[in-house]
Amino acid sequence: MGENITFEANEANGSGYLALPESGSGPAVIVIQEWWGLVGHITDVVDRFAHAGFVAFAPDLYHGQASSEPDVAKKLMMELQLDQAGKEIINSAKYLLSLSQVTSPTVGTVGFCMGGSLSIWSGTLDPVINRSVGFYPGSSWERHAPKWSNYSGKHAMIHCAQGDGTSAAPGIQEAIKEISTAGGSIEVFDYSGTQHAFFNNDRPEVYDAQAAQTAWDRTVNFLNDKV
Repeated sequence: MGENITFEANEANGSGYLALPESGSGPAVIVIQEWWGLVGHITDVVDRFAHAGFVAFAPDLYHGQASSEPDVAKKLMMELQLDQAGKEIINSAKYLLSLSQVTSPTVGTVGFCMGGSLSIWSGTLDPVINRSVGFYPGSSWERHAPKWSNYSGKHAMIHCAQGDGTSAAPGIQEAIKEISTAGGSIEVFDYSGTQHAFFNNDRPEVYDAQAAQTAWDRTVNFLNDKV
């Protein structure tokens, strides 16, 4: 359904995978990769969002690199420059808002694992992103150093795996406290019996179809409600 593209925004080049809804137009959402990179699971999620009526885009934060090996993926994640990644996410949002097919005045973000943290963090970076969803984000915000006060008037949702410690995990509790204190809204859901990456149907050892469908439905409703 989608295609790999390159674009220019804020006098910078970017690339990634873009999919349009069958209707030809809709609200904008950015899908942010796991530590594996822009792999088939992420492009499939982009296509699913397009099928649900969104103009969906996944930026290629690793610039062509990807891996199915955990050790390599971890290395790619640790080498990712967060400042640059943040700029690429914001440039992606501004690119989407420049498209005639986009009907929303702002952009939502959805991310998984590493991308879950980047998605929640992106809500602190620029007014063009006003709603963010994180699937099982990391346990610490130390590397991101988020300016939580920028969540004023914005919205967040976090999906937590039991295997990660549920919403009781310190990083999740910090996000709840800081976003609420900033004047933003945040919804957090725990999924009993699930492991990290329970949404990833390319990983049968952890995939939980029922939890994944529930989280998907909540995410789509959340993004549509906040457009």
